[in-house]
Amino acid sequence: MRPDDWYCTQDLTGFLSHAGGFLRSRPDLHTVVLTVTETLRTSGLRAYGDEAPVFGVLEVGGQVRAAYFRTPPYRLNVTPLTPDEADSLAAHLVALGHSVPGVIAARETAEAFATAWRRHAGGRGTVSQSQRLYRLGNLALPQPLPAGRARVAGKEDREQLTRWYREFIEAVGDHAARDAPAWADSRISYGGITFWEDPDGTPLAMAGVTPVVAGQVRVAPVYTPAHLRGRGYAGAVTAQVSRAVLASGVREVLLFTDLANQTSNSLYQRIGYRAVADFAAYDFRGARGF
Repeated sequence: MRPDDWYCTQDLTGFLSHAGGFLRSRPDLHTVVLTVTETLRTSGLRAYGDEAPVFGVLEVGGQVRAAYFRTPPYRLNVTPLTPDEADSLAAHLVALGHSVPGVIAARETAEAFATAWRRHAGGRGTVSQSQRLYRLGNLALPQPLPAGRARVAGKEDREQLTRWYREFIEAVGDHAARDAPAWADSRISYGGITFWEDPDGTPLAMAGVTPVVAGQVRVAPVYTPAHLRGRGYAGAVTAQVSRAVLASGVREVLLFTDLANQTSNSLYQRIGYRAVADFAAYDFRGARGF
């Protein structure tokens, strides 16, 4: 595998034209690149920041084998790679003079790329988060459901969504990929957030869904304010949005969890989600990392 087998572009249309079939071949493992590129396509290339995103494709013998993207200043995201492919990608990015602050990918790929990046660029990588990707099997509604009902958030909920998105990002210890008000507007535009609210109409928890791309939808984010946790609201709203997605005809319903959070992992399994693959996020420091 050679670094020259990769090519890099800032042309989203060209990237999707070239790699779209490959990405749609495994919409579960490629869910992040599919949903992020759809957001960039519909909301503009600056949807995630002021710096233009970059995209890359590995092609061998006329066949696409892998793809990557990065929306600066965030981590590199790459589809599953062999160790040789990971090494060639690291060499490719170093040759282009790219700084890479970190990587997120299927666990074995992330490990292989972190090792290759250290070899080619120096510095060191540390695991910042371990995640598990789940796919919905047979949905089982929690019993008993807490008092209240599900309601799709509308324009009147913009302030609430903005505040909860900021709280969610702080709670998971991550950086917001989008400005909170812009995120709220985007989700409201397609009915992408559902509340679980009490009988008086006060929101208690929320669950979101990404737009349908390549026949898949990902449930994200799921958030309950700290003082309301442990009462079944997150399970109820997640089950309700999952049921709504299925009712729309979509059969590939996915979600990520933080493996450190045993409560959420147990919850999603109880309502019918089954493990697909583990993912890891690395942060790089020193040399060509940030």
